[in-house]
Amino acid sequence: MRRLADGVVEIDTLLGGWQETTAGYLIEGSAPVLVETGSQTSVPTVRAALEALGVGPDDLAGIAVTHIHLDHAGGVGDLAAAFPRATVYVHELGARHLADPTRLVASAERVYGPLLDRLYGRLTPTAPERIRVLADGEALEVAPGRALRAVDSPGHAKHHLGFFDPSSGLLFAGDAVGVRLPAGGVLRPATPPADFDLDQALASLRRFAALQPGGIALAHYGLVPVDPATLLDEAEATLNAWAEEAVRAYEAGADIAAALAARFGQDLAGLDPEARERAETLNGIHSNAAGLRRWIETRRRSPAEPAP
Repeated sequence: MRRLADGVVEIDTLLGGWQETTAGYLIEGSAPVLVETGSQTSVPTVRAALEALGVGPDDLAGIAVTHIHLDHAGGVGDLAAAFPRATVYVHELGARHLADPTRLVASAERVYGPLLDRLYGRLTPTAPERIRVLADGEALEVAPGRALRAVDSPGHAKHHLGFFDPSSGLLFAGDAVGVRLPAGGVLRPATPPADFDLDQALASLRRFAALQPGGIALAHYGLVPVDPATLLDEAEATLNAWAEEAVRAYEAGADIAAALAARFGQDLAGLDPEARERAETLNGIHSNAAGLRRWIETRRRSPAEPAP
């Protein structure tokens, strides 16, 4: 654990036992809120961290997730059961999947295969009455005079929220800014299928910039030691560069993943093998290529043509 600011504690959720790969954040107050649960396999780690911070089963008031991908929300159901007074906060488009995760887990199983259970786990359903949808700009009170503000930020996923804490100036950005592990210090975009959208992703970065945050905390990983405005400019430039390369390859009939690897694959070359494995597992070129391909094809599809 690491204290980032008054009332803000970073929790390493230790995905797969890996350090500094997935983070959750406890916002302390009379109604404390956990932002991001990590995966289902991370639940014992998160529970132990909360206990060490003095947050007992009846103390946690809220569990907020930026989006419903399993490395961010896989622990929701189990933590909701362990903290029975906590309300679960999520984007409108993700709420039904927390209540009935059947389709979400089946999709993850197709993508990850045996890695799903070994690394991520699954997702225990949450009772619908425990779930509350957050609208853009809605405030989530943590203490008198302190509230998290929900920021609708699609692009990485259509069900993505950021959370801004004006009291500390910190923005909890989920995956909307990208992935930057401390071991590498390289910012990669996160453009997975099925609903990555470049225009929405860029608009979300500009919404974040308009907040003028004092710091940006990523789910992967931690408070970034870079000026927030500089980081958001870098994220925009990186997204555009990857998208331009993907479009170029697509129009040439070339393999998008191969083109991305040729241009950007050396960004992780200096990492040790274990750190590189972490980065590629979380945010590999093939996953980004698949999301970019789907974005290109969706953008070019005529309105009369049904989606695949």
